[in-house]
Amino acid sequence: MKHLPHKTIERLSQYRRALLLCLEKGKTHIYSHEIAKIQHITSVQVRRDLMLIGYTGTLRKGYNVKELIDLIGNIIDSEEGIKVAIIGMGNLGRALINYFAGKRSKLRIVAGFDTNPDKIGNTMSGVPCYSIEQLKEVVAAEDIKVGIMTVPADYAVDTADLLVKAGIKGILNYTPKPVNVPEGVYLEEYDMITTLEKVAFYVKLQETD
Repeated sequence: MKHLPHKTIERLSQYRRALLLCLEKGKTHIYSHEIAKIQHITSVQVRRDLMLIGYTGTLRKGYNVKELIDLIGNIIDSEEGIKVAIIGMGNLGRALINYFAGKRSKLRIVAGFDTNPDKIGNTMSGVPCYSIEQLKEVVAAEDIKVGIMTVPADYAVDTADLLVKAGIKGILNYTPKPVNVPEGVYLEEYDMITTLEKVAFYVKLQETD
């Protein structure tokens, strides 16, 4: 499973989210074309992804929803769970904490960090906010592996360096500023402006057709 394509990992997470909603509605089995319709992709892509993880359905019933959720969980999730920290407890940081609360038992946001003295020492949606100066100490004490950066762009590079020095092994960068990390630290960068421009581009194409 170490060699699964990055895009496949992304889609597996999306499949699980869709399957959990189906399970809540009492659906026990699902076909590849149904998953494809939910995710706006082709059923061929769904079958290809699931074949890569060694799972096949039946012609009569399709895929067992609960089995597939559990299998994806075994692949994506860490057995002991992984703890996450938010760096930058502004509007976006707090929104991420609120959105993620209770969504995944094996992935939990356990700490927030900021430089604003009005935020430090407070608890937001059950997540305590610490001074950024306490980063290394808290990361070690809580065994935090992942850091989510929601700081202003001007602080992105310095914040990434602090995370690496604190022992963080994975960084999700929500700032528009690219950062560099050493080998052994996984970096994912999400630029909302780029994503919005992509959507706007396809809207423009539709209007000119």
